[in-house]
Amino acid sequence: MFAHLSPNVLWMLGGLFGLLAIASGVQWWLARRHPQRDFGELRARIRSWWVMVAVFALAIVVSPTVSVVFFGIVSFLALKEYFSIIPTRRADRRVLFWAYLAIPLQYYWVHIGWYGMFIIFIPVYLFLFLPFRMVLIGETRDFLRAAGTLHWGVMTLVFSISHAAMLLQLEGPVLPAGGAGLLLFLVFLTQANDIAQYIWGKRFGRRHIAPRVSPNKTWEGFAGGVTTTTLLALVLAPWLTPFSTAQAAAAGLLIGGAGFIGDVTISALKRDIGVKDAGSLLPGHGGVMDRIDSLTFTAPLFFHLVYYLYF
Repeated sequence: MFAHLSPNVLWMLGGLFGLLAIASGVQWWLARRHPQRDFGELRARIRSWWVMVAVFALAIVVSPTVSVVFFGIVSFLALKEYFSIIPTRRADRRVLFWAYLAIPLQYYWVHIGWYGMFIIFIPVYLFLFLPFRMVLIGETRDFLRAAGTLHWGVMTLVFSISHAAMLLQLEGPVLPAGGAGLLLFLVFLTQANDIAQYIWGKRFGRRHIAPRVSPNKTWEGFAGGVTTTTLLALVLAPWLTPFSTAQAAAAGLLIGGAGFIGDVTISALKRDIGVKDAGSLLPGHGGVMDRIDSLTFTAPLFFHLVYYLYF
């Protein structure tokens, strides 16, 4: 089962479970030390992390095909949440089938490693087809808003996320831990950046970046998170990537900055619609879309950084 994975990837996955064990121990200690305080949300978050890490690790360990299917399911769940919270016209419901159909098609191109179709299918072919299908329905009221809303969701939650899965198709002696190492590097740093920005912001946050969009985001949290992510990138890069020191630092800065932008972009969307969370599938976190908001920006940028440097 493990033959397709580098030992470095297996050690990293083991380390993730070790970190979760430590987090669970700290939460238990805090609850015992401060029984008057409510740690229910923290407990729910950690439990959800256990489930998410276990499912992600299993998908990585079993086979690259299972990993691609896993990301396809993530895109489906996120897109389903998106369509459940955005305002849609009754006529658009007949077009949603084609948006959902894009998911297996996009991930099929990933599975067979067809870069040419992977990179143009949604941005070009689906972009042209969806409004044409809407025209055939004959409803012109709010047509531009509906077309833009539909395609933006597919681009963000299917096309962008599929770049993470496409990392698994990158092969070559230059990759010390294969495509799985690159994927693990991306996902771990993206999530670590979210956590670090939250912790730094809670502890030192004073100056708000965009209070009307995300009141809890501060310059101190942003700076602390990006710095933490860059340092982690420098530590992990020799194990999981082919990056030099300068390239690892650049990747850390890219993931830290792009992760923040993805987070606040989805926050702006939810604030516009008037919802706090996109769903409730992940207790303590909200929905799938809430959990992958940063990845929608980090995945395509990181993929193309690697592709530009080494392929």
